[in-house]
Amino acid sequence: QVQLVESGGGLVQAGGSLRLSCAASGDMKSVYAMGWFRQAPGKERDFVARITWSGGTTYYADSVKGRFTISRDNAKNTVNLQMDSLKPEDTAVYSCAADTHLVIGSHIYTARAYEYWGQGTQVTVSS
Repeated sequence: QVQLVESGGGLVQAGGSLRLSCAASGDMKSVYAMGWFRQAPGKERDFVARITWSGGTTYYADSVKGRFTISRDNAKNTVNLQMDSLKPEDTAVYSCAADTHLVIGSHIYTARAYEYWGQGTQVTVSS
């Protein structure tokens, strides 16, 4: 079992920045990677970013590449998402998730590949 708690959401103007954090606890030895997803009202949950827990390899959705940065602190069991140059279309509930099954290929971009989820944190970007 892995427990995840997000923090850092809020309201920001377009062009601004926010930093989300995800605190993980539990059986961290089972975690291969951590991801961030987001879901806007009336839309499906979309992949944002992923980082492997041991090697730190990162993956990004095209829509956030160059603006968002995912990082992890293994000692503190935290994953961060630095979001810069925010746009109104980034408005959504952001959730972190843990992959404990070593998913590879295009499956890493799908929500079903992640077994554990946080409760989510709201990010609102005003124009």
